Amino acid sequence: MSSDKPAPGSIDPHLRWHPQQVTRAMREARSGHRSVLVWFTGLPSSGKSTLAHGLEERLFAEGRSAYVLDGDNVRHGLCRDLGFAEKDRAENIRRIGELANLFLDAGIITLAAFVSPYAADRRKVRELVGAENFIEVYCRCPVEVCESRDEKGNYAKARAGGIAHFTGVSAPYETPQRPDLVLDTSRTGVGESIATLLSLLRERNVIAQAEAGHGA
Repeated sequence: MSSDKPAPGSIDPHLRWHPQQVTRAMREARSGHRSVLVWFTGLPSSGKSTLAHGLEERLFAEGRSAYVLDGDNVRHGLCRDLGFAEKDRAENIRRIGELANLFLDAGIITLAAFVSPYAADRRKVRELVGAENFIEVYCRCPVEVCESRDEKGNYAKARAGGIAHFTGVSAPYETPQRPDLVLDTSRTGVGESIATLLSLLRERNVIAQAEAGHGA
């Protein structure tokens, strides 16, 4: 017996993509900047969320349209049905990639802060949004420093067997081989890191070059 339900992973033939009347280019022109996906990856407690939210705050203060997709926040809703096994992690990142792609179309500088430990998953997001729209930032930090910063105590819980599939303890982290930017968050302060990120966005022509008399 045939079924009207599409096979898993396929697109329902009854669906069609509705083109936007207000285009990405129109939104970018109004905002005065390009939309881009800045993807922060690194071990838990390596500083991804701190930098993403700090950069968002700075961009907002400058009148930019920016938004953080935070790993913990997303798992409260969109990905609340997923665990942390490799298959679930892959689906988590796939969903975030699709969401980020819509944010790019909306003309938003999208800041994604996810452990995203597997290189293949990060590569799929880059391919989905396009390499020209993807900036990979590796927050490099020794695991012992990350553990010392861990206010939630998850590293200790993982070492005690209380958390399965915990990256850096019971699950691997695949270090980016060619990230667009490496920030050593064990040595570099938040302010300096944000200044470096802003400089990179200017170099990539995402935002305009700083005017004389204005901070970097």
